[in-house]
Amino acid sequence: MKAMRKTILTVCALLGMSALHAQTKAEADSAYAAEKYEQAIPIYEALLEKGEHADVYYNLGNCYYKTDRIAPAVLNYERAALLAPGNSDIRFNLELARSKTVDKITPQSEMFFITWYKNLVDMTGMDGWARIGVVAFVLACLLVLLYFLGNKVAWKKAGFFGALAMLAVAVLANVFAWTQHKELNERTGAVVMAGSVVVKSTPNESGTDLFVLHEGTRVEIIDDTMKDWKEIRLADGKVGWMPAKDMEVI
Repeated sequence: MKAMRKTILTVCALLGMSALHAQTKAEADSAYAAEKYEQAIPIYEALLEKGEHADVYYNLGNCYYKTDRIAPAVLNYERAALLAPGNSDIRFNLELARSKTVDKITPQSEMFFITWYKNLVDMTGMDGWARIGVVAFVLACLLVLLYFLGNKVAWKKAGFFGALAMLAVAVLANVFAWTQHKELNERTGAVVMAGSVVVKSTPNESGTDLFVLHEGTRVEIIDDTMKDWKEIRLADGKVGWMPAKDMEVI
């Protein structure tokens, strides 16, 4: 009886937390719809402290964008895109926010198949690829049965080649899901949050000034071993050191 009572209490607590989360998000969405962005921002941020959600990051980014705070807008759009890379609305608003930043950086050219691979991986999120992988594996099993049970040559050929194709899809889906899982857990992207920051040649103030970055610019952290300084790389290949306090990891 005690175990059953404990289980019931746990379930009730979880349901209560879920209802509270829904109610709080409803309040934030209501404030957002009424264009009360300053009221919606702290509610969305409180929700994100309990767990990451692409739609919450997206709405928070919209709130910051509507209040002309480009750096946090870019940061939250980037986080939303990391969780839901296939969402076209997130991508569009991210590019729109980036267009408002001061630094116009031209990315280094890359081989076409690398760009193609990245676009393919970002067609959907990690959960989406996992679902595709499961469905493809189930279809492969059914096609194997068709190969063994089919009483016509055409059916056996369809089962054999179809099973191979579905197995290939299942393997690729798992590879893509693993790639996105790695990106989520080993985040190297960051956004400049300071109005402007001088990037140095060495991790100290006495280093040579290399270039200046402004708020909202995305950088990649390539050396995270120091507490107060991070070595960063821009999309155009420039490398340097900047204070950790002037950036926020995506």
